[in-house]
Amino acid sequence: MSRIGKKLIVIPKDVKVEVKDRVVSVEGAKGKLNMCLSPRINLEIKDGQILVRRVADTKMDKSLHGLSRALIVNMIKGVTEGYVRELEIIGVGFKAAVQGNSLNMSLGFSHPVNFQIPPGITVETPKPTQIVVRGIDKQLIGKVSTEIRAIFPPEPYKGKGIRFAGEYVKKKVGKAQATSGGK
Repeated sequence: MSRIGKKLIVIPKDVKVEVKDRVVSVEGAKGKLNMCLSPRINLEIKDGQILVRRVADTKMDKSLHGLSRALIVNMIKGVTEGYVRELEIIGVGFKAAVQGNSLNMSLGFSHPVNFQIPPGITVETPKPTQIVVRGIDKQLIGKVSTEIRAIFPPEPYKGKGIRFAGEYVKKKVGKAQATSGGK
């Protein structure tokens, strides 16, 4: 049996969980999330706990068992605490600012880059070189922050670009330094 899937999920007091027509709805203080459950997975809710069960012991069922439990835990954490992802902008003259529902970035291109913020996500710029992405859906937070990073990923020579907070970019030796020991 899946080590992750067989663990019980404790439902906090301020969270409401419902299963109707294979759709799991989790509602809390920060909002409401829905997830469609696989027909290969069953849920039992009793005494403030959720037990995730699989229909059979095939390889697919085993993988869906742990995945479904993890996704439900992520939903519960999202509606109670929320998720945050921070990005840093590195480069001379590189900056970002939020205007309405778009993130405007100046990244050394010939034009400013405008990124439309999807509903359910809030983006803040406490400093011009820092972007904070917040929301209740962990998957959407990851998708949005990765799309922002993909606009100008960190380059390996000077390290300029957008990176996740704490991300280490291994720098390469430039052409001038690599060939200067010769003739």
